Amino acid sequence: MKRLNLAKTLALTLIFSIIFMSCENDDNNTSNETMTSTYLYTSNNANGNITYYNVGDMSNVMMTTLVTSSTAADGVFYDADDDMLVQASRSNMMLEGFMDTSMSSTGASISIGISGSSDMMSPRELAVNGDYYVVADNADVDGDPDTPDGKLYVYMKDGNDFTLRNVITTDIKLWGITFDGESLYAIVDTTNELAVYSNFLANTGDMMLSATKTIAVEGIVRTHGLTYDAMSDTMVLTDIAAAANGQDDGGFHIITDFMSKFNNTADGGTLAMSDQIRVAGSSTMLGNPVDVAFDSETETVYIAEAGNNGGRILAFNNIGSGGNIAPVLNYDLASASSVYLVKY
Repeated sequence: MKRLNLAKTLALTLIFSIIFMSCENDDNNTSNETMTSTYLYTSNNANGNITYYNVGDMSNVMMTTLVTSSTAADGVFYDADDDMLVQASRSNMMLEGFMDTSMSSTGASISIGISGSSDMMSPRELAVNGDYYVVADNADVDGDPDTPDGKLYVYMKDGNDFTLRNVITTDIKLWGITFDGESLYAIVDTTNELAVYSNFLANTGDMMLSATKTIAVEGIVRTHGLTYDAMSDTMVLTDIAAAANGQDDGGFHIITDFMSKFNNTADGGTLAMSDQIRVAGSSTMLGNPVDVAFDSETETVYIAEAGNNGGRILAFNNIGSGGNIAPVLNYDLASASSVYLVKY
């Protein structure tokens, strides 16, 4: 009888141990799972406010608008680690940083927590590499509108300040810019060309700088926005076509395996249309797509559309074959100017 009771006791002990270990493993697995959301930050030239969208669930998008002191703005950036939101103000002609914005409810006014000097004339896109913040300025440099030129303002974030380190003058017209490592890619405004400045941040003084390489992109009339996703090696470029037509002649081009295609195209050469995917047509609502963001995990392209219906934020996720496809998301945003995608 004692042996039987002992056997029962050992059996029950073993069962409870297994259950406990199973529950513990479940708890550990749950704690190790990282839940992330996807946010699209936007700026505009209508009122200078910042609107961001939680697009993690396309069927239940949540929108938040934050009121700023600017009346017009372009490039936008969000740092989730520091909960810092930055935009290039076109009314104040400076970089403006806002802290702890994730705690603000829609309609709240946010105050500048990090500021820089008012140096710029016509700030457009913003590209960030570590503590370096580079702004493309498309103001005419020499007073001759027929001369292709522009400026790249290089700022360093230091505590609560954006300090101007140097200014690069270019021999191309500027708009969209983006970093890949130490290389800065820039669209050549009023053309269908894409330029790259290798080891850009190594140029520490005020100077005139020519691009390391420039290529044309077949099928584009006039490019404006660009984004590069290193994980998928995908470049996306927008085409505003005729600036006077802001309703239906725009599009965007997707270039997969971008690095090999770019490297295999000679300086001054043309990247063939056969190496790209083009989305355009009346169903797209693309007239003047001025900026773009790309989510490689969901293969979704987000567009800041400045012209159609006065301005929209659009998203496309059926892009594999290109063509005249309708957006899966369509939100009115007057004079939309910039988009930035982040996951955290």
